[in-house]
Formats: sequence, structure tokens, C-alpha cells
Amino acid sequence: MSDSKNGAWRQLWSTFFEKSWPMWVGGILLATLNICLFLVKSPWGGSGSYINWGQNLYKLLGMFHLEGTQPITLHLYGLLGVMTVLGAFAGALLSREFAIRIPPLGEMVKGLIGGILMALGCTIGKGCTVGGFLSGIPALSGGAIFLAIGFALGAFLALRYLLWEMEKLPKFGMGKSCTLLAAKGKGGIWQPLLGVAVVAFLIIGASLFYKTSGVLTWFAIIGLLLGLICQRSRFCVTRSFREPFMTGESEAPVAIMAALAVGLFGFTVIKYMGINSGFPGGVRAVATTWVNPNFWLNGLIGGTIFGIGMVIAGGCAVGTLWRMGEGQIKLWFAGLGFTLMAPISVKFIAPWFLHILPDSAQKAVFLPDSLNYWGAVLLLSVILIFWYIFVKWNERTGKFSAI
Repeated sequence: MSDSKNGAWRQLWSTFFEKSWPMWVGGILLATLNICLFLVKSPWGGSGSYINWGQNLYKLLGMFHLEGTQPITLHLYGLLGVMTVLGAFAGALLSREFAIRIPPLGEMVKGLIGGILMALGCTIGKGCTVGGFLSGIPALSGGAIFLAIGFALGAFLALRYLLWEMEKLPKFGMGKSCTLLAAKGKGGIWQPLLGVAVVAFLIIGASLFYKTSGVLTWFAIIGLLLGLICQRSRFCVTRSFREPFMTGESEAPVAIMAALAVGLFGFTVIKYMGINSGFPGGVRAVATTWVNPNFWLNGLIGGTIFGIGMVIAGGCAVGTLWRMGEGQIKLWFAGLGFTLMAPISVKFIAPWFLHILPDSAQKAVFLPDSLNYWGAVLLLSVILIFWYIFVKWNERTGKFSAI
């Protein structure tokens, strides 16, 4: 009986931590947690973490008059980002996949540049791949559609650059690299043991330290789960926009579509029914949540800049976070570039850029205002269906694939 129990527990552990989960499973779980975040306070966002981290850094340095900046531990998205990194760290430890991976210098430079471009793109386009797209589409935001078009265009341009770099500058991304603290073979038992300790510490710490704020507690715990699920499922928005132009594989786009479909259903119910006590201002404030003024040109331009950055860096806003937790140093440089540039762009660059655009090019468009809820959901569902048809056709034919 004891052997049978041990075998059952071993099989359960193996299912969760000895092999990667299907990405579509991760997409569905992440979308469900995003709905939970909306019910608690507000939906999932990625760029807000970097903005808050950067503002706290510049506040510490006495720069840019940021005295009113909330500490990371009291800022919903600053905290959510930290917990996402730590959740991915725990997931990598539990699966014995954690290692400090130091790439060649050229790759670290590309990570830094990619992070800077993502910071510029999200502040100009009023959204990143998480808040502007994975939350923006379910939020029924018209601007999210143009952000997505920009991401695709940026991914295409960045991929063309990378192919050019491989041909013309083959040594730029080459050089010495090393890996530290990796679990070898069946060794590295310290990793899952430390992973269990990290998860326990974070859950207990969140419940005790934030006992006076239920919202922060939930954001901390959900952030931990977001990071762990992203790491185990290799969830990557960047791949969903890059792969159709590269290998033609449809796994990542289909996973993103699954996340968007689940989120679209949940967000529509919340908005239509006005279910959320976290937003003052009544039903209308709930309905227009995460509908940013990025319709149409600023969303398109910002999305294109962000798309270039995420492909060069090798991860978008959330992809950077969970890969940081795995120990990928290139993505630490991407996170650094994002963190350093985001507050500067928020304060100086994005306002100047948006000032030169006409108001008609940067509106907040809530689709149900023009199409009603059913029309808006139908429009977005049709877009998802056509996207699915395209990626499956392209996977079969390779018409738009570079290799």
C-alpha cells in the first residue's frame, strides 16, 4: 500500500514538474487568473511593474522629482511583477530547470536594447503584450487590435533584422557563454527542496505581511501562480507573433488564442454585469476598465516599437519576468533596459510624442459603445477565428515563414 501511495505521489510530481506543460494549458490557466485579478481589483498588466521599479530606483537616486512614487511592496503591479519573477524561480527550482545562464556579450547588449525599445513602445502605445493585448482584447478595447497589428509588424521587422545579422554580423551574438548552478542528471535535489521552501515562504509571507490589505495579498499570491504557470508552460506572447514568420509553428499562437477566448468570456461577464467593487465610479468605470487611449495610430506605432524590442530581447513584458526567474541573464539585461527607460519615457518621451499626434489618432474606444456587447464579442471572436485559420494554413504551407 505504501509503495502504491509513493508511486501515485511520484506520478503526480512527475506530471507537474518533470515535463513542460502544453502551452495552451498555461494560456487557459493564466486567463483564469487574469479574470480573478479583475474580480479582486484590476486585470493583469506587465509594463506597470517595470515603470514602478524604475520610478523607485530614480526616487532613491533623487532624480526626476518622483517623491510621490509608491514603494514596490505597496504598488499592485510593482508587487505583482516581483512575485511573478519569484514564482518562475520557484517553478524552475521545482522542475530542476534553474540555472544562471550567461550568454555572449552581444546577446546581453541585444537584451538591453530590446528592453529599452519595449519601454518606449508600451509608453507610446499605452500598453504591452499583457495589459494592452492579453487584457486589452478581453476588455473589449478597440486600441488593443491596433497594438496587436503593431506587435506582428514589429516582430516581422525584428526577425528580418536578426536574419540579416546572422548573415552580415555572425560574430555579434557569438562568444563565450557559461551556465552555473544547473542540476545535472538526477542530481540537484537541492533545487526542488529549495523550491518548496520558496513557495511556502512566499505564501506565508504574503498572508502575514499583507494581512491589512486583502487586495495586495491576492495580487501577491496570484503573481506567484502567474510566474510558476508561465515557467512550467513556457508561455510566450513573443513566440505567437514571431513563429508564423519564422518556423511557421502554430503552438504559441493557438495558446494565446485560448487565453484570449477564456479572458474574453470572463471579462465580458464582469463588465456586462458590472461585477467589481474595486473600481469607484459605478458600472461605467468597470465597463471601460483597461480601455486605453491607443486607438489607432499611437497603438500601431507603439506596438511596432514594442514588437521589435520583444523579438530582439527574446521575451515580452511577462516573458522577460519569468525568464529572469529561470536565471537567464540576457533577460535580466532586458528587464534592466525596460526598468531604466520606462519612467523616462513616461515623463519625457511619450508625452512629447503623443502631443504631436491628432486626438483622432489616440482615442479610448470601448467597442460595445458602437457595436453593443454582442457585436463586440462577435467581432473579436471572428478575428480570433481568422487568426487561427491563418496560422494553421501557414504552418501547413510555410508561405510566410522565413525558414
